[in-house]
Amino acid sequence: MSVRTTAAAAATATALLALPPAQADGKGEGRFLLTVSGAQSTWIRGVQLVCPGPGGHHPHASEACESLRLANGRPDTLPPDPARVCTQEEDPVTATATGQWNGAAVAWRKTFPHSCALEAATGPVFRF
Repeated sequence: MSVRTTAAAAATATALLALPPAQADGKGEGRFLLTVSGAQSTWIRGVQLVCPGPGGHHPHASEACESLRLANGRPDTLPPDPARVCTQEEDPVTATATGQWNGAAVAWRKTFPHSCALEAATGPVFRF
């Protein structure tokens, strides 16, 4: 990651964490900074997701929040899409989720072989 990319990500994460926490009411509430970056951080994009949706700037907030609710706010347990068919291209992408879910801190990062594999594994959460 370049110094500029690292600094931008750190500033955004700091701003996100400075926001007041969502109040947990058992419906699955949280706030995340979601990012996707290309191989060797050649590009990066990110959005804020506030649940329950729609909240933040995520284009599919309601669906993303519902997926996270089913996974109890844990991106590593999001239900995969078994019907999604991907080619075997090699163009790695790294996804991160930083924030909180029902008051618990979440810090998740995973590299996928390509964006189709990311979409198949995470559904609407990283669809932005």
